[in-house]
Amino acid sequence: MNEALSIIQRAITSVINRTPSQLLKEIILVDDFSSNGELKAHLDEKIKLYNRKYPGLLKIIRHTKREGLVQACNTGRKVSTADVIAMLDAHVEVNIGWAEPILAWIQEDHTVIVSPVFDDIHFDTFELEKYALAVDGFNWELWCHYAPLPKAWFDLHDAIAPVKSPSIMGILAANRIFLEEIRSLDGGMLVYGGENVELGLRVWQCGGRIEILPCSRIAHLGRHHKPYALDQSVALKRNAVRVAEIWMDEYKHMVYLAWNIPLQKSGIDFGDISSRMALRKKLKWKTFDWYLKNVYPNLKPIHNIVGYGSVCIMKLHLRF
Repeated sequence: MNEALSIIQRAITSVINRTPSQLLKEIILVDDFSSNGELKAHLDEKIKLYNRKYPGLLKIIRHTKREGLVQACNTGRKVSTADVIAMLDAHVEVNIGWAEPILAWIQEDHTVIVSPVFDDIHFDTFELEKYALAVDGFNWELWCHYAPLPKAWFDLHDAIAPVKSPSIMGILAANRIFLEEIRSLDGGMLVYGGENVELGLRVWQCGGRIEILPCSRIAHLGRHHKPYALDQSVALKRNAVRVAEIWMDEYKHMVYLAWNIPLQKSGIDFGDISSRMALRKKLKWKTFDWYLKNVYPNLKPIHNIVGYGSVCIMKLHLRF
């Protein structure tokens, strides 16, 4: 949404130029009701120019109202037809050889969802900064961050071996049918934030894997201005509580604690979760306790909590 047209063109061009043509079936753009005028007729003209050279390669879907990042990803997934789909931000540039290891690894196991390694493009100079390999962790607010590589990966003595990751940053590739079976991203999320953690929990707890591929790299352009609401904390908090209620069992209070939310009468409407709970049973899930012990032991529960919340002074007597 409201991405600069030149940035979108850089992303499209990098995908076309750095993906073998026999491996690239389609590029689907989803416009989440942009207000930027050049993303209307001007973008349509650019797509026509691309399609003259690469017939039928580019498609654009336009939302008629703003629905947020999660819904935009789901829209693209629903109209895609390729065996493997990659969900990318519009402000990325793929590197040479990014696609081949992804496709090879998913062909080995269709239940693995993979992420490339991220590099950074400085928004003011477009200079590329190479980032070190890391896994995608998160805290009890369910906000993603880079985490150290596990010892088990170092023990392999193989610099290009896939790395098991507790979560995923949001740019991902997956077998399309598998993604449909596990119901893609949670459509009950608002705007963005927490959907990547939720997907990671669901995949791991329901028999799949999340892995980072060291030999696949994508550069991400950090946006100086976020196009959605200035205060994103409301959606982030609400989404985090939704994830906790669906997937985190007796540990859900850790999320409430991290956000300083009362366990009872929180005042947060996290939406209808009945279909997600039914999905959890259908997919024969493992517990969140299993996840902590086997996938993300570095996420430590907070013990010996005496109490938390706001303190209100009901009466104040002053003597001078």
